[in-house]
Amino acid sequence: MTKFIDTHAHIYLKDFEEDIEEVISTSKESGIEHIFMPNINSATIDRMLRLEERFNDYCIPMMGLHPCYVKDDYKKELNNIETWLKKRDFCAVGEIGIDLYWDKTFISEQKKAFEIQVQLAKDLEIPIIIHCRDSIDMTIDLVEKHQDGKLTGIFHCFTGQIEQAHRIIDLGFLLGIGGVVTFKNGGLDKIVGKLDLANMVLETDSPYLAPTPFRGKRNKPQYINQIANKVAELQDCELSKVAKTTSENALSLFRHEKSKS
Repeated sequence: MTKFIDTHAHIYLKDFEEDIEEVISTSKESGIEHIFMPNINSATIDRMLRLEERFNDYCIPMMGLHPCYVKDDYKKELNNIETWLKKRDFCAVGEIGIDLYWDKTFISEQKKAFEIQVQLAKDLEIPIIIHCRDSIDMTIDLVEKHQDGKLTGIFHCFTGQIEQAHRIIDLGFLLGIGGVVTFKNGGLDKIVGKLDLANMVLETDSPYLAPTPFRGKRNKPQYINQIANKVAELQDCELSKVAKTTSENALSLFRHEKSKS
């Protein structure tokens, strides 16, 4: 069976409360070896860690404050994030970044929160998982400012242009390729075929951004297969090569041992 890794899924959310056992079972049957889970804010930590406990070494948590939840109280939120990061090991600081799609009110606070979390990742020598909706150039600029050779990570849900992809790759970061690559007018299909698989990982962003033909429905880790098949088509290569290369990229970034199953 072809094996995959979902590098970004919020399967601890209430969207999966009723059928998480089935979702995990189907993910394993679909060849998903690991599911990496980015945190959102203080309210999601307990649910995420309970899922980690139930599915040990399969559902792997990160710790961070999502930019959409950076508000007036962001310093209090960040104190909690920092406490957790120093309390135990996490595979990455994430999901962090800048989001200008919904609300630009807290753009200054988002930048500050991002930079603080970047420094935490540097101190702990773990990667960052970056959210950059409607802010890709600004976010790349911030990463360039802080890149001293110690910063690694993923630009989650990459939907940028080829020039932006090259800037990200030059920074030593990976591109998170998700369901958008399957969208008819998403534009990503014109970019992915021009890039090297060595610079990509696969992700679903479950429960969001389900790939075609499930667009508009709840996304699930098993749909990584649709994403991988589209990448293989665009790369003009075997599906097995997409699976092997992107999985190796993910395991290397997160410093996680290959599944023995």
